[in-house]
Amino acid sequence: QVQLVESGGGLVQAGGSLRLSCAASGRTFSAYAMGWFRQAPGREREFVATINWSGRNTHYADSVKGRFTISRDNFKNTMYLQMNSLRPEDTAVYYCASATVSSTSAKTTAYNYWGQGTQVTVSS
Repeated sequence: QVQLVESGGGLVQAGGSLRLSCAASGRTFSAYAMGWFRQAPGREREFVATINWSGRNTHYADSVKGRFTISRDNFKNTMYLQMNSLRPEDTAVYYCASATVSSTSAKTTAYNYWGQGTQVTVSS
């Protein structure tokens, strides 16, 4: 019943920036928390950032804190991830997800809908 579509990925040099977008449809967007996760080759899917239903509360993984910013526009049914000072270790497929609750969560199991992913590659 919920569809999520990521966009904005690509190839960028170390130190550069990208902004990812996640467009949602199929249910009331403003009622639920959302998050970003990523998965690199040979690694498990890991938490990146999360934002509560209103956009007032956010939480970040230590590896991206101070470099990435999560935000949402409930009128446009869209969530964003601004990525600055990118590093080669940020290379991964990035997924947006919609949660079953309104509060922020870093747990994969809190999210019931997932996008198809968008590739981010950071060269050295």
